[in-house]
Amino acid sequence: MAITWPVLLAVLLGALLHASWNALVKSSQDKTLDTALIHLLCSVLALPVCLYVGPPPMQAWPFILASMVIHVGYYFALAGAYQHGELGLTYPLMRGTAPLLVALASMAVLGEALTPWGWLGVALICGGVLLLGAGMALVQNRKAVLFALSNAVLIALYTVVDAQGARLSGNVVQYVALLFALDGWPFALMVFLHRKGQVWPYVRQRWPVAVGGAVASLGSYAIALWAMTLAPVAMVAALRETSVLFAAVLGAWLLKEPWTRLRFLGTGAMVAGVMSLRLG
Repeated sequence: MAITWPVLLAVLLGALLHASWNALVKSSQDKTLDTALIHLLCSVLALPVCLYVGPPPMQAWPFILASMVIHVGYYFALAGAYQHGELGLTYPLMRGTAPLLVALASMAVLGEALTPWGWLGVALICGGVLLLGAGMALVQNRKAVLFALSNAVLIALYTVVDAQGARLSGNVVQYVALLFALDGWPFALMVFLHRKGQVWPYVRQRWPVAVGGAVASLGSYAIALWAMTLAPVAMVAALRETSVLFAAVLGAWLLKEPWTRLRFLGTGAMVAGVMSLRLG
């Protein structure tokens, strides 16, 4: 399988959507509540779609359940990373190291070996992503770094699990709809029960923005899983992390985070990586 221009452009759109909802979480007053609210709304929005298209075949269900467990850890680590570090540091660390892990895991688990151009593209995008965050003080943000790197492992895990599950299901819409219909509840219930008195005032204030974040999250991951049924998982995972470029721009524009020379170099590396993936 190769990555075609329509798939490439669709994944880039998904990357923009992914960066957008992450910027929303980072801009919020309460990162944990915001993460819980956005993904609970994802479940609510996905439920009618799930009822309309029906469930995926039974062989896909173990992958959905495994993904739900991994995602609970992902949401906690995501909130923790944004609580302790800037978007420009934590987002590149999370997203920049995950594609390499995905490439290795997909080769071992799915038997997908990349071409030399493909490996070069993955390496360039990972390097560019990390350069976008390299201007930040890593040593002074140890908690943020720990949360971000832990999340990179979780991202790689759920990416490979969901790619295999979506392929086995034979219907990406059914798989994504059921995954999202179920996925938001465990984390949201844990957070809401722990923060009882703070939930409803926050929900009333934040829900209009959170709906936008939920739509972006749904759209981003649906595009990624659809692309993974048509192209190698490692290529799509790496291409999706161009979202870091969008996040850096949003962080500089909306959150007034600094833009450094290393971030310009990272941008160039990522553009070269995208072209290399297309050649691969």
